[in-house]
Amino acid sequence: MDFILSDQVFLNGGKAATLTLSTDGILRWSDRGGILRCLSVEKEVLGLSTAGHLITIRALVEAGSDGGWCRRGGGSLVRKSFVFQAVSEDSLRNLCEKIQGYIDSLVFKFNNEIAKILGIELLKCAKILESLMAMSGRPKRLFIFVNPFGGRKSASKIFNYDVKPILEDANIEYTMQETKYQLHAKEVSRSLDLTKYDGIICVSGDGILVEVMNGLLEREDWATALKMPLGVIPADPSPGMSGLAVMIGYIGHLALKLNYMNVYGKGTGNGMIKSLLDSVGEPCTPAHAILAAIRGHKRSLDVATIWQGETRFFSVLMLAWGLIADIDIESEKYRWMGSARINFYALKRILRLREYNGSISFVPAPGFEDVGEPSGSCVDSMEPLKRCQHGYQGPKVDLESLNWRKLNGPFVSVWLHNVPWGAENTMAAPDAKAWCTMIILAYPFCRLIFQFGDGYLDLIVMRHCPKLALISLMSELDNGGHVKSPYVVYIKVKAVILEPGSRKDEPMKEGIIDSDGEVLARGKGTYKSNLKSLMVYKKLQVVVDQGLATLFTPI
Repeated sequence: MDFILSDQVFLNGGKAATLTLSTDGILRWSDRGGILRCLSVEKEVLGLSTAGHLITIRALVEAGSDGGWCRRGGGSLVRKSFVFQAVSEDSLRNLCEKIQGYIDSLVFKFNNEIAKILGIELLKCAKILESLMAMSGRPKRLFIFVNPFGGRKSASKIFNYDVKPILEDANIEYTMQETKYQLHAKEVSRSLDLTKYDGIICVSGDGILVEVMNGLLEREDWATALKMPLGVIPADPSPGMSGLAVMIGYIGHLALKLNYMNVYGKGTGNGMIKSLLDSVGEPCTPAHAILAAIRGHKRSLDVATIWQGETRFFSVLMLAWGLIADIDIESEKYRWMGSARINFYALKRILRLREYNGSISFVPAPGFEDVGEPSGSCVDSMEPLKRCQHGYQGPKVDLESLNWRKLNGPFVSVWLHNVPWGAENTMAAPDAKAWCTMIILAYPFCRLIFQFGDGYLDLIVMRHCPKLALISLMSELDNGGHVKSPYVVYIKVKAVILEPGSRKDEPMKEGIIDSDGEVLARGKGTYKSNLKSLMVYKKLQVVVDQGLATLFTPI
């Protein structure tokens, strides 16, 4: 074993020990009882500080391990400090330089490992080298949004007690901004001086992430802005549920965001960070989420453009029409019931199930070309925006030349999902980004380029379904088993055209379409149909742009 560092130190109590740092980034020493301890610099060490001849290594380790066992993953995390006394000033200086130097050189070490795997010839490609260098390295300065009004209003407490101490241990500077009203984060992101920061963190549900993403996409320098990595800290962890309650909990997490005067709303859940952490077997906790940002690994994320005429909305999570959207928005009329309103209205909607006329045209991913019927050209021209030429205009794709297929209604529910989890307890699209995961397992270096950026959305379509079968189907939402139901069509698509229609049994009434917690359109006869929405209840088009945005991720 090769060592970067091997030096004598004194432990608390005066026992002499040898502290080593190997080339694979593992700190090792024997404690007072002679038990070998170790810390992974890359995975566990946050930072270090000195006082006199003492050096304190601050780390995030698994609870119950008593620290220093080299974290295996999957358990809860706790902050630990390991104090060593150097034998001299020269020894102290050497310890600090070697350990801090290793932390600072992680970007170069990681890329050197990849160079060995890929071979030097491939790395001569400037674009690949630039991408690899940009996808690693710990952040030094973060801009942090905290949403004090979402969910259980726990974001401020989570920031102060769970996030802030870890950032301080890691010597990371930050600017914190509490959101004061709906779309505040979008406004700030649109004009934020990004040169001052190495990343943006959202302490909230997914709603603030969506606002930030849309703000960045409206910037004049959007192409550069989207290289800024984004992170999410789950601020309203949801309890585990099973059976029908899983569906109910999911819908609750997607509840419509209200304006500031009526409380900010329940938000859009923690689907994004749950998907990221679950992909490596980590629990969805604030500690694991902030550690992912501190470690500095970054991955590309697909972004879907939803457009109707000159109106654009950029989605990173999901789009819903039918059952889920109805319960999400219409249950607001029973807000006086508290949390029970979701349970009550979900059961009511299942017992009085609606079906919607309409059609869904889609461009299937390879392997799904036989689903549906062939469809002729049904694409509207995607003209550049006249009012906002400086922002992102959407993907440049010749939609008319693509192979379109079509499914006709009536429909019970239609979902489009970008990532596997819709909330902490709901695996809405179990195969979302699964191809990326398989590539990563087979070729570890590809995790820098492909994860969460495969260029496809998962389409989940539910048609006529008996009520008892529907309840059974929904009981599988916690493990993704619902997609195996004979009443569900589950495929991957590159683009979608949704043409929503009226209710099958009430032709004078229509439905609701929402995306990432935002009501896009309210049809005739729907709850609060008099309110102005971003779009109208007519045909809309969705196209995914592969790897457009950047996320902090665990690996």
